[in-house]
Amino acid sequence: MARKIVITSGKGGVGKTTVAANLGMNLSLLGARVALVDVDFGLNNLDVVMGIENKVVYDINDVLEGRCRVKQALVQDNGHKNLYVLPSDNLRATSAVTGQNLKAVTENLSPLFDYLLLDCPAGVDAGFHRAVSCADEAILVSTPCFSSLRDADKVVSILKSYKLEKISLVANRVRGDLVAVEKTLSPKDMESLLKIPLIGVLPDEDDVMLYGAGFSPASRIGRAFRILARNVEEDTRRIYDATARYTGFFGQIKRGLRRSV
Repeated sequence: MARKIVITSGKGGVGKTTVAANLGMNLSLLGARVALVDVDFGLNNLDVVMGIENKVVYDINDVLEGRCRVKQALVQDNGHKNLYVLPSDNLRATSAVTGQNLKAVTENLSPLFDYLLLDCPAGVDAGFHRAVSCADEAILVSTPCFSSLRDADKVVSILKSYKLEKISLVANRVRGDLVAVEKTLSPKDMESLLKIPLIGVLPDEDDVMLYGAGFSPASRIGRAFRILARNVEEDTRRIYDATARYTGFFGQIKRGLRRSV
């Protein structure tokens, strides 16, 4: 049976969908069978991030309304044979979207996969509660800015009320140059404030804006996602050091160049 993990955040724009997509890719590279489930009804873009929008025939609304079976709506990723996407639809609202019906879909998928990663709507409205009710674990994505952390703290309180098996933190868009000179909160500071274990640190890199998903394994963001995937798979706590390249004499030069760009 699959581990059902909801990928959530306190607010939009913190990179939740990017984290879900790239975590799924890297788990599949470890040999796991992974399904990415887009439950962000109305503001969905998981299919676009994954680059499979032109392959979508059915979506989760079709499944919920009985027009197709859940297997028919799954779209295989272009470059990862163990990775599938269950897309959503931003054009239609449906009365069939309830927590109970959504949970029935995930239960049907569970025997087919090792992981179900649920891309959750931002915020704490009905869509958030539907997604969390289907999960056994949660990964909270936050950036180091205070507004993101304030919203994330509210989400943590709600997640704890669901009695999930695990609630973990991914610190996204970490500026190593600013952390190195204590101009912004460090991932460890974020962990202390939110009081949930840190399992991933993702540096702020241009590759994310340029490509969205499928980063080179040799890139800094590619290495960070590999570490995150292994932490999820092996229940370890190795953390990518976003400050390493900004320490020492040459690191000081890099910090100056980063700020001047």
